Amino acid sequence: MKKIDIKELSSWYRIHHEKRLEERYLTLRQMQPYLAGLSDGFKVKKIGESFERRDIYTLVFGEGKTNLLLWTQMHGNESTGTRALLDLIKFFSDPGTLSWLSSHILQECTIHCIPMLNPDGAEAYTRINAQGIDLNRDVIEKRAIESRLLQKVLKAVNPEYCFNLHDQRTIFSVGPENRPATLSFLAPSVDDRRTLTAGRQETMRVIAAMNEFLQQLIPGSIGRYTDEFYPTATGDNFQKMGHNTILIESGHSKGDYKRKEARRATFMALLEGMRYISTREEKIDHHKYFDIPDNEKKYLDIIIKNVKVDDKDADIGILFIEKLEHGKVRFVPSVDKLTDLSAYSADKILDGKGLDFTDQNDVENWVKNKLN
Repeated sequence: MKKIDIKELSSWYRIHHEKRLEERYLTLRQMQPYLAGLSDGFKVKKIGESFERRDIYTLVFGEGKTNLLLWTQMHGNESTGTRALLDLIKFFSDPGTLSWLSSHILQECTIHCIPMLNPDGAEAYTRINAQGIDLNRDVIEKRAIESRLLQKVLKAVNPEYCFNLHDQRTIFSVGPENRPATLSFLAPSVDDRRTLTAGRQETMRVIAAMNEFLQQLIPGSIGRYTDEFYPTATGDNFQKMGHNTILIESGHSKGDYKRKEARRATFMALLEGMRYISTREEKIDHHKYFDIPDNEKKYLDIIIKNVKVDDKDADIGILFIEKLEHGKVRFVPSVDKLTDLSAYSADKILDGKGLDFTDQNDVENWVKNKLN
């Protein structure tokens, strides 16, 4: 099977992606009209309700023997994957000159989606659900109804592959230049020894294929998440159950607080992953997964250099805290570090020569008054 032409796909995306969904704040009410307007090839079904009685749906398309399961907004304030999924649905509805790709994937795969697993968290713009539970750490206890619904679908579908979509914080960086990690991947571990089971190796192959493709789009901006084993994490346990689970973390690009670039990259990652999965004769070396550089935490929103704090030289490192106000996400500056930040990068680096502070409280008050 031929490969995707990155220029052709970029052209399709520029013209056809869902342009009405540009904001980070995405709720069930905003998403429902997109599900209601789909053609007969897309089967939408309500599978239950959240703790606060908001609807949770599955969306199924394709007719192939390979079952894929994809879910988004397990953390309610992580909407990039949902917006990328809606772009993906639009692609399969109208692929244009790439119809050879869509028809092949739909012939080989059946794609099961849960778009917005945590609608209560989405409404409140919080990571947790309405009970205060992190759904990504609830796979064993299953205290949340949303967790039970996900595992009910998992059991019914028995997917060979899972795509677990998240957003990562701005602080994650990649490479010696400390570029922001626009996208990060993980093939979750199945035990503390990080054993390379056959399933993990297959997951790594899919990720290696996606990374190879995306290096044409966002070179040097893709990271690899730590594969430390988390006994209560969803991805680790699904991988352990035998479902090849690909974790995608959509991140930051310089100046792109709506995460348009990460959304585009996530859409393309999903499409390339599905192309690779549907092409059974293609086998990439799983060791290429380890060529993806580790994520580091060396990126900030603002660095103010050359200030004085208690007569000592220092740099101020600022991270934005996301707050929902009147239906909009506001980025509120907060002091994260007060030290030598020469090893860090940031969206903005300012010269603070002449600024003299008595202590950290003085710095925090200045940031609150001057940068808000």
